Formats: sequence, structure tokens, C-alpha cells
Amino acid sequence: MASVTAPDLVSGVLAGDVGATARMITLVERRSPELEQHLQPLYRAARSAHVIGVTGPAGSGKSTLVSALAMEYRRQDLTVGILAVDPSSVFTGGAILGDRIRMGGLSGDPGIFIRSMATRGAMGGLARAALDAVTVLQAAGKDVVIVETVGVGQAEVDIVGLAQTIAVVSVPGLGDSVQALKAGLLEIADVHIVNKSDRDGASRTAAELREMLRLSKRQVGQWNVPVQLASSAKEEGLAEVLDAFARHREWMQRSGELERRLRRNASARIRWAATDLVERRLDDRQPMFARAVDAVLEHTSDPLTEARRLVDALI
Repeated sequence: MASVTAPDLVSGVLAGDVGATARMITLVERRSPELEQHLQPLYRAARSAHVIGVTGPAGSGKSTLVSALAMEYRRQDLTVGILAVDPSSVFTGGAILGDRIRMGGLSGDPGIFIRSMATRGAMGGLARAALDAVTVLQAAGKDVVIVETVGVGQAEVDIVGLAQTIAVVSVPGLGDSVQALKAGLLEIADVHIVNKSDRDGASRTAAELREMLRLSKRQVGQWNVPVQLASSAKEEGLAEVLDAFARHREWMQRSGELERRLRRNASARIRWAATDLVERRLDDRQPMFARAVDAVLEHTSDPLTEARRLVDALI
């Protein structure tokens, strides 16, 4: 990879070259030292792709649904980038589930790019590197970027800092899964999808979601969150889901919400980048950090005092 110069790699990404795009995302995941010189021109050239976050409880069939939605986008002659953010292996830090296993039916389509990424311990089910990977896919010319996050439940809300449209997937037959959405995922959804709608109880699950949305406090002019039924197996309801995504984007453009969300996303990128920089600087100052650890262990100081001292030293 070192033999590929920054201009060549950037040019390859901007030309939509699959190999260059894959290599760039590898650099993103590894947080390579040369990453900054690669990303700067890509940020400036990134297109305004529709970034869609797909989240929801484990077992709701998100991967199969994303695969089916990608194929539906291809029928509309739109190109798609998919980032499947997986749990990290505690031994290697890599993704446990692979894209070829989960979405093998999409392989061979030049209009679809798929990449599995590891969370590497990131809270909220979203890898920090996913932010930069989205930029790479936008710069590569993808019309739509779908980010599927780890199904870890209510803490999975970091997707708010990345996506423009958020789809929360539920499925009938998972016990009290709809009730579990109340405290977390219900509030962040722009579109609710009841997946596996060919199962018994799908209509009841959709009705429960609509009632919960009806009872929630909504402001005048706010987006009316739809509940869409879909079946990946029977290829039913997929076009309607894509239509809901498109309507939400149109509403955001009309209402000014899109600009607000893009500003929110930019804020998240800056905060996460700043956090990365601080962590790397701390790694560069191991003796100072080790002394702080010793002070806390010996109870001659406390964690907050030492953290402030380290941050002040960095500044």
C-alpha cells in the first residue's frame, strides 16, 4: 500500500475505482499516519449522497433488509455504498461478521460497494472510522450510503451524528421488542420498518408503533414518522421504504432540517476527530500518563484531577 501515492489513491477514489476505495477505507480503519493527506481532498470533493442509518434490535434482520434495499436502489439505477458496522473480536479487534457472508448476493454488482467495519469498542454501536468511510464513499460518487449498525439496543444512538435519515427496524415475534424501543430508538427514527412482515403479528407490531408515535409529543410542522411493512424474503414493501426515505429527504430540504442535520453531523465529526487527537497525544506521552495512573492507584490524586492535568499539558 505504501507504493501508492496520495494523489494516485485520491484520484482513484474520485474516479470510483473499487480497489482505490477499498484501500482508502483500510487506511481509515488503521488510522494510518498518511490518512490526513488523503482525506483532506476527499472531504472537499465529497458529493451530497443520501446517508441512511439502519439500526434496531439484534435479530430484526437488518443485514438481509439492507441487502434487499440496495438491490431495489439498483433497480432505480442508483449506486450504493454499504457500511456494515460489526461487533469487534476481543482478540483481533476486527469485525466478527464478514460482508461476504452477510450480503453475498450483492457481490459482482459494480454499482454496490460493501464493507464490514469493526466497532473497536466504540459506544453506540458505531465505529468512529465509519465517519471517514462515509466521506470516502461520498467522494467515490455513491448516490446512497447505507450504514447498518450493531444491534445492541437502546445505546445505539451514535448513528444520529452520522446519518441524515434514520431507519429503525423491528420485527414481530421478538417478545417485548417494541416496548424496548420506547426509551431509546423510538425517538431517533425517521422511518420505522417492520421487517419480516410475512410473519404473524406484523400488523399488530405496526399498529403498536403507530400508537406509540401518536401518543408522543410532536411539534407542528414536524416530520410525520411513517411505519412501513417490508419482507425481504418476498421482496414486498421495499419500494415503499425507499419512497419513505426519499420523502423524508425532500421534507428536510424544504423545512431546513437537512442543513441542521448536516451541521450536527459536522459537529460530531469534529468532536470525534478531536477525541482521536487527544487519545493519540496521550499515547505519545506515556511517562506522563503512567505517572497519572500511579497517582490514582496510590490515592495521592484522583482520576478527574489527573485527567485535567493531562489535558492542560496537551493544550
